[in-house]
Amino acid sequence: MIESVINISEGRRTDLIDEIGAAAGADLLDVHSCVHHNRSVLTVVGESAPKAIARRTLDVLDIAMHDGAHPRIGVLDVVPFISLEGSSERDAIDARNAFARWAAEALALPCFLYGPERTLPEVRRGAFTTLAPDHGPQEPHPTAGAVAVGQRAALVAYNLWLAEPDIDLAKQIARTIRSSSVRALGLEVGDQVQVSMNLIDPTSTRPDQIWDRVESMALIKRAELVGLLPDSVLGRIPPDRWAQLDLGTERTIEWRLTERERRLAEG
Repeated sequence: MIESVINISEGRRTDLIDEIGAAAGADLLDVHSCVHHNRSVLTVVGESAPKAIARRTLDVLDIAMHDGAHPRIGVLDVVPFISLEGSSERDAIDARNAFARWAAEALALPCFLYGPERTLPEVRRGAFTTLAPDHGPQEPHPTAGAVAVGQRAALVAYNLWLAEPDIDLAKQIARTIRSSSVRALGLEVGDQVQVSMNLIDPTSTRPDQIWDRVESMALIKRAELVGLLPDSVLGRIPPDRWAQLDLGTERTIEWRLTERERRLAEG
């Protein structure tokens, strides 16, 4: 099975977020929204759900109307494909390539690929300057911008909100913890600051470990899991820390897949 963790540039208008998510039907596993980032993360499975979400996103959102703390290149900003149990990395790459070709042809959307070729940060830095789209028009879509379409392993998107709203400290912490397994940014979100992270290898650098490292440099107000995490990662973390870390069994990919199967069986 293939999972996709779709990032759209809308986190405030709940009616539109619900409308976009509903396009995926039973294949929607999770929705996480942030008003400050003005961004939502929709976790889906299968290869039809990303297309349905893409169509609806382009129907109702306009990148010219967007503002938010998080970097973005389009309303349908990032569409990564991840292989789950029973599928391979090659399957995810094939799904990525098929989606990018479809989005370019059906939606006239410029598509930048990431995965084996380059990283997502490289796409963000180079889109339309040092990098040309791999598929689709060579100029941004007038209302949708562009999309980064990727293949990657399962990661954990994780935010730690600092007790003191010191953006310089948040940026310094992000620089300190950044590594081959941790991507990090210090961001100002409203009147607060956070260290926003992608834990690229969450089995070697887990949420509890990154909490402890950040806490050695600053007082943490709260943690925030964005989307879902693999059960294999949760199982390595002491259960008595789950609440502190904003984790739980129901926040795993596997739990949501089981719930999906139950709902489908019930009709």
